[in-house]
Amino acid sequence: MAVAMVKGRNLSDTFSALEDVSFTVQQGESIGLMGLNGSGKSTLLKLINGVMKPDTGTVLTRGRIAGLIATGAGFHPQLTGRENVFLNAAILGMTEAETNRKFDSIVEFADIGRFLETPVGNYSSGMFARLGFAVAIHVDSDIFLADEVLAVGDRPFKRKCMEKMQEIRESGRTLVYVSHAAGSVRKMCDRVIVLEKGRVGFDGPVDEGIRYVKYDDDNQRAEDQEDDELGSDV
Repeated sequence: MAVAMVKGRNLSDTFSALEDVSFTVQQGESIGLMGLNGSGKSTLLKLINGVMKPDTGTVLTRGRIAGLIATGAGFHPQLTGRENVFLNAAILGMTEAETNRKFDSIVEFADIGRFLETPVGNYSSGMFARLGFAVAIHVDSDIFLADEVLAVGDRPFKRKCMEKMQEIRESGRTLVYVSHAAGSVRKMCDRVIVLEKGRVGFDGPVDEGIRYVKYDDDNQRAEDQEDDELGSDV
């Protein structure tokens, strides 16, 4: 019998980013969360993660949650990358002993070199994403949330992130992946939920969801073609 890992019921929040959103995610399911900018995707992840609380409705989750829901979230700008690894890991529920054990692997994945000893206030958005994702991916979570994780960073790093998320998917953990990128969603997800102006506009098969949310401009088609190529490499 499948176990519900995430359930949102009649969710709404103060700024009307979400209005009457309801859905259930089963254990081991990989969900692509899609929609135009401002449709409420990031707000929904923050509600699932507990960073925000809904004004009305309930969010029920089962197990440990980790992920990258905002570039630079959980980092102190005056602390070094090394210090922020321990800070961010603690926020995500890792013990100091666990972080020490995984530290070398985290640093190797982030691949920020000498900047590990630099205050993160001097980091670019790409470096924030590298370090944040590196910490989050090493948490032994039951639910992994990823908000536009491939929007920053170079192509090799994006591919490395996709490979790690594929490992999460294959391990039977639950994945909620926010993306505009059709190729990545096809590769990673079993189902697509599309938000439109804070409401669920579509919830169903991946290809149908991608067609539902498809943009009609040439730039978007070019981005999808590039992403399809990235997805096929993973």
